Amino acid sequence: MDLRIFFVLIILILIPVGTVLASGSLISVQTDDTTYDEGDTIAIFGQIETIIGQTPVTLQLFKDGNMVEIAQIIVSKDGNYSYTILAEGSMWQSQGEYVVKVTYGEGNIAETTFLYTPNSEVLTTTDIFEVDAGSSGTFDLSYTIRGGTLSDISVDENIFGLIVNIDASDEGKIVLDLPRKYIDAEKQNGKDEVFIILIEKQNGDVIETTYQEETSHSEIRTITIDFEPNDSKIQVIGTYVIPEFGTIVMIILTVGIMASVLLTRNRFQIKI
Repeated sequence: MDLRIFFVLIILILIPVGTVLASGSLISVQTDDTTYDEGDTIAIFGQIETIIGQTPVTLQLFKDGNMVEIAQIIVSKDGNYSYTILAEGSMWQSQGEYVVKVTYGEGNIAETTFLYTPNSEVLTTTDIFEVDAGSSGTFDLSYTIRGGTLSDISVDENIFGLIVNIDASDEGKIVLDLPRKYIDAEKQNGKDEVFIILIEKQNGDVIETTYQEETSHSEIRTITIDFEPNDSKIQVIGTYVIPEFGTIVMIILTVGIMASVLLTRNRFQIKI
């Protein structure tokens, strides 16, 4: 009899604790990124652990205590919810930290933050960089960089490409007008091949990334490469870089052909 009373008391003690923990973690919230620029789409999503009838999630977005947006979001049957906001308009002029606050039912609250930068605060530079091509002289390369600055572009014959050094203060992109005369990526049939793009991260890791090719004609290939804050070096690897290296290949090929011809003649003379 005493043992039964003991178990009942244990159950009564555990029930309130379990209820408090469940209500404290009833809703979660997060965004698909931590930094956004003007014009970006902000995806906000989370999950409800215990659905309360038809109760919606109330979302509020604040900047320095001022409300930027408010919405009520329907919760799906599996407890998930999501909402998107387009970061543009009169309410999106201030740079800095924004607070996302979601409320569900009575006292179930979760928050997250992100950083936002309007176009007026994003560093954008369009210029022409004079690239040193060694004994072949120099060539001009037009570029536009957004979210950082370009410090140097150099030729690396070992990778048949370019080394682009940047100072990335923000998430951004660089647009390069690559003159085919000096650098290109081609297949054996002369068709365009993709460039290999490697980016060196802040921790020293080097990762391969993709790029977008906006325009391509007989003289220039224009590629756009995205980068993240604190990225420092971008390698653009092709199959050909500046004339002097192409000339060397042709010289080696010519010497090989001449040597083969001379060897054939010698053999022929010996047979006679």
